Amino acid sequence: MKSNLSLLKITFIITICLSFSSIKIFAQAIQQQDSKETSQKFAAALFYIENFYVDSTNSSELVENAIVNTLKELDPHSAYISKKDLNAANEPLEGSFEGIGVTFQLFNDTILVIAPVPGGPSEKLGILAGDKIIKINGDDAFGSKVNNNYVMERLRGKKGTMVKVSISRNNRKELIDYEIVRDKIPINSIDATFMIDDNIGYIKLNRFSKTSMEEFHASISTLKSRGMKNLILDLRGNSGGFLNTAVELSDEFLEEGKLIVYTEGLKSPRQNYEATHTGDFEKGNLIVLINEGSASASEIVSGAIQDWDRGIVLGRRSFGKGLVQRPFQLPDGSVIRLTSARYYTPTGRSIQKPYEDGVESYYLDLYKRQKHGEFVHADSIHFPDSLKYLTPAKRIVYGGGGIMPDVFVPFDSTQYTDYYSDLIRKGVFNKFTVEFANKNRELFTKKYPTFEKFNTDFNIDNTTMDQFIELGKKEGVEFKEEQYKLSDTFMRYQIKALIARNIWDVSKYFEVLTDVDDTLQRALDLIKKKNMYSELIKTH
Repeated sequence: MKSNLSLLKITFIITICLSFSSIKIFAQAIQQQDSKETSQKFAAALFYIENFYVDSTNSSELVENAIVNTLKELDPHSAYISKKDLNAANEPLEGSFEGIGVTFQLFNDTILVIAPVPGGPSEKLGILAGDKIIKINGDDAFGSKVNNNYVMERLRGKKGTMVKVSISRNNRKELIDYEIVRDKIPINSIDATFMIDDNIGYIKLNRFSKTSMEEFHASISTLKSRGMKNLILDLRGNSGGFLNTAVELSDEFLEEGKLIVYTEGLKSPRQNYEATHTGDFEKGNLIVLINEGSASASEIVSGAIQDWDRGIVLGRRSFGKGLVQRPFQLPDGSVIRLTSARYYTPTGRSIQKPYEDGVESYYLDLYKRQKHGEFVHADSIHFPDSLKYLTPAKRIVYGGGGIMPDVFVPFDSTQYTDYYSDLIRKGVFNKFTVEFANKNRELFTKKYPTFEKFNTDFNIDNTTMDQFIELGKKEGVEFKEEQYKLSDTFMRYQIKALIARNIWDVSKYFEVLTDVDDTLQRALDLIKKKNMYSELIKTH
């Protein structure tokens, strides 16, 4: 009897398992059938449009529009990239392009060389900052026809190909002809590396590209050789990039075995990313700067630093992108970047902000935050208790819409007046500083043989400011005295910083602005006041 009951029990279990298996197979068959019918439905609709529509149609365009609008229905970050746009979309992340290797600016309808890229083909041939490209392959390259696309199409090209340019130089009467063989040109993801004082280093990273870690190691090595003991990592305005680069950068700060981030989706099993035994800056005080423009990979790094109590995150609440995209190539060479998973910080936080109300509402979120007063007042930000998480040091951190910094620094709206904004919008700062640097380049390099001497000794005087204001008026910017007074100091620093960028490099721009960067000054204050830093971290 006992044997029969056991047999009956086993038979029942097998029957149940077979039933579940049958249901699963049946469900999969239905899903496959639905998918097949949907594909056939779309193909049939396209066939009828092509063969019976009253006017001519472009099938390729119709399909692209259908793909674009379908992806919009999924989430704000799934996207379609056409074959012709793919290279331009990938360049910032690949970390290079192919061309002659100059940073340029259009000045009075003329191509002005701001600087040759170090080690690039133009620098090797002796092309200098301040040179004007007047002809390209024998054709005039100035006037109203010249825009950014015009320059890109003619100066960029495959490695090994040649382009002829004729250049006007200030101290030469005749044009100088060059034959430049194009090469691979790096796009740096680190904007600035410098020592703020004897032991505090600063690195500004603008994106997470394939070359970012190579650049980071070089920057850290340089700073350590100059005595760096503490680091400020600036991720403000960094909209992200490669997930693996974010993991590698986080690994530089965290001890072996610590979880950096994990990803998971309905059709993507959980994948953990952990710190390895190597790290260039696992000791020493660390502050990460973020703001509302810091997204994705920036949030992975700042989230990992915050969750492990490794450093202080300082600034304003980050963007809130916690979705991972995976590229899929379509038959014609175009690509869809499809959201395949969500990522979670070490404490289990998802920092993806809601997107149920549509793409437009999603991207208006920053405007709503500003209008609500969040950029100025930290207490205007409220998180429900359900989004509270605890770090190992028992600090409270929050999920559900960006990384909330440990120390909030408000946006100083007083210096960003309408007058200042109008000058920026009309390009007055760039026009003025490019011309100023170009006219005074030789004088500057003699009087200020080093940037350090320039930064210490040179200031924007009232005569220079009067010239700047006059240019603004010529460009249609009405002078507003009261607003000018509020923005005066900040504008002088901006002009000085842009001159430094045009004569030296972009890193010097940020170095000049150190004194008027409120967020950076707050970070410096925290590092120098060790008790305050330790209290915020609450290390064991």
